[in-house]
Amino acid sequence: MSEVYVSGGHRGWLRALPGRPVFVGYPAAFDFMFVHWYMVHFTGGDPFGHQALDLKTYAMARLGTEFKGTVKGEMPKSWFDGERHTHVAVEDARSQGRLFFKIRKSLELKVGRGRNAD
Repeated sequence: MSEVYVSGGHRGWLRALPGRPVFVGYPAAFDFMFVHWYMVHFTGGDPFGHQALDLKTYAMARLGTEFKGTVKGEMPKSWFDGERHTHVAVEDARSQGRLFFKIRKSLELKVGRGRNAD
């Protein structure tokens, strides 16, 4: 882990950002438990509180699919950059961040088209 994360420097960085931070993960339930425990145990608090967004659920809502059928292999290829899933925490976090913004962008495009069609 980076020195910033281990030392708790990430809490100051998150607090300096505008708005309230929201934890984003795939799966959020699994990753959030570890991150929350780590932050509370080693830094004395969790800046996310209980704010978490599960990317699978976000994708399901965007695509209109059933939860069980919402898997990365069935999601639009344009949401992925062809990277391999390495299980290296930092790489996974960056990949999940990119996925969040791709889903968000596709939702903005869908909503934007809907507004223009009226």
